[in-house]
Amino acid sequence: MGILEVKGVGKRFGGLQALGDVNLSVQENTVHAIIGPNGAGKSTLLNCLVGKLIPDTGSVTFDGQSVLGRKPHEINQMGISRVFQTPEIFGDLTVMENVLIPCFAKRDGSFRMHAYESIEQEPDILQKAEQMLIDVNMIDKRHMNGSSLSRGDKRRLEMAMCLVQDPRLLLLDEPTAGMARADTNNTIDLLKEIKEQRDITMAIIEHDMHVVFSLADRITVLAQGTPLVEDTPDNIKGHPKVKEAYLGETQEV
Repeated sequence: MGILEVKGVGKRFGGLQALGDVNLSVQENTVHAIIGPNGAGKSTLLNCLVGKLIPDTGSVTFDGQSVLGRKPHEINQMGISRVFQTPEIFGDLTVMENVLIPCFAKRDGSFRMHAYESIEQEPDILQKAEQMLIDVNMIDKRHMNGSSLSRGDKRRLEMAMCLVQDPRLLLLDEPTAGMARADTNNTIDLLKEIKEQRDITMAIIEHDMHVVFSLADRITVLAQGTPLVEDTPDNIKGHPKVKEAYLGETQEV
């Protein structure tokens, strides 16, 4: 049994079936990619995993506990963090303040902004935040405002905000969307480092096949709201149904 189990999940929006009988098992300490053409149901599935949507049928469990009906912050406290397609950071706050917010939230369930004024009285939290910025190579930008960062650095900061909470499962929604190739490769390297250094499981939705095949241990292909095939990257590359449904008959990967 995987750390994340999706069984028989279905979701409709009026007459449109977005998901139909989706079964998915994400094994612990692996990178599991979910790919598919536009409209395949990837974002709907992800939103069911993080509590933004409740499926009409089926179950979603994390480490044996149901996530259905829980609020997003409750799911986060269970050990699941999400990286959004567009980096979700606090643009008016410094890089350090952005990382301190989830540090306090993990400990207290909330963040009191005035606590930052006396952060020297919280040496453990300060040390944890500083170490996280070192880990993602952003300690030299600790005093910069989030809004002044490049897209690649905003992604690094968002990763730091997630990882400082010590999640067991990291959900990534197109983490390289809109990035130049250099930033994309840097993000791939960062995710590889994270995987090597931590006991963490990742589930990634991604359109860039370079990213998928660089990171994934297993790949699930969705088509029209249902899983088409699940296999290793090597087998997915040459699978005729995958080429037809997603990669294109003539596309080389």
